[in-house]
Amino acid sequence: MLGLIKNLGHVLYRIWFYVLVTLPILLFFPFLLALTLSERTYSQFFWLARNFWARPILYGMGCIPIIKREQRMVKGKSYMLVANHTSMLDIMLMLVVSRNPFVFVGKKELVNIPIFGFFYKRVCIMVDRDDVRSRTGVYRRAQRRLDQGLSICIFPEGGVPEEHVVLDQFKDGAFKMAIAHKIPVVPMTFYDNKKRFSFTFLSGGPGRVRVKVHPFFETGILAMEDTSTLREEVREVILKELTASLN
Repeated sequence: MLGLIKNLGHVLYRIWFYVLVTLPILLFFPFLLALTLSERTYSQFFWLARNFWARPILYGMGCIPIIKREQRMVKGKSYMLVANHTSMLDIMLMLVVSRNPFVFVGKKELVNIPIFGFFYKRVCIMVDRDDVRSRTGVYRRAQRRLDQGLSICIFPEGGVPEEHVVLDQFKDGAFKMAIAHKIPVVPMTFYDNKKRFSFTFLSGGPGRVRVKVHPFFETGILAMEDTSTLREEVREVILKELTASLN
């Protein structure tokens, strides 16, 4: 009986999440739509998404952000934001962490999510990882967004790892892009999102969601042959933090 009640609680928690995801989009739909008609108004779209979508979802789920910053981003400067990826909450938490407007680079499959996918398709840089032309096109679209003073966010694991994996291997894309555009890499560790709202259906619950923003990796003097070194150094920072948190 106790197990049944617990599972029912998990189901209701999941349903509540999707209500919180959908409701602000429906309430602000005309404003969100208007702000996606031109790339020039993306900063306003980002502000609305950050404050009236991401924050209400996290706080509404009882997931209180606790952010520790070892270095702060400068307003108006572009960065490459990277973090470990374990949960749908990663999207909302990244929006809350960064005051600097950024654009997500993510897999095209997310456009299939009702309502959310409509705006995802309009404002994010989508990539089909099985299509070489799609991966190449990401660099061109990212350059345009960086020229507009925006930052880029990529979860470099390339997807959500299996449940037992602490941190999967990183793909090169984020680091190649950072070096090509001479922008700092901002590593972040998300400690608790898997515990709060993982992709395992009957799991999760409210509580704090901690983030550490690590010191940035500068790329100004790096060349493309330094990609693998940069990738592994950034991964090691996040992996060390995650491993320490498990002990």
